[in-house]
Amino acid sequence: MNMNEDKVIQKLIEHDKKLDELVTKTEFHDFKNRIFIAQDEIITILRRLDEERIFTTAWVSRIEKEVEEHKEEIAKIKRTLKIS
Repeated sequence: MNMNEDKVIQKLIEHDKKLDELVTKTEFHDFKNRIFIAQDEIITILRRLDEERIFTTAWVSRIEKEVEEHKEEIAKIKRTLKIS
C-alpha cells in the first residue's frame, strides 16, 4: 500500500465512525413525536392558565364592586348613626 491508499482507508474509517453516530429516520421521528407531545401538553397548560386568568379577573372585578357597595352602605349607616 502506498501513502494515498492509507489516507483513503483512514478517511473511510473516519466516515464509517461518523455514520454510526448519525440517527436513523425512525429515531428522528420518535424524537420529533416526543417533542410534539410535550409541546401539546405545554399548550394545554397555557390554555388552562389563560382561562383561569380570565375567570380570576372577572371574580376580582365582582369582589371590587361588592367592596364599593359595602363602603357606600357603611357610609350611609355612619351618617344615619351620626358617627364618622
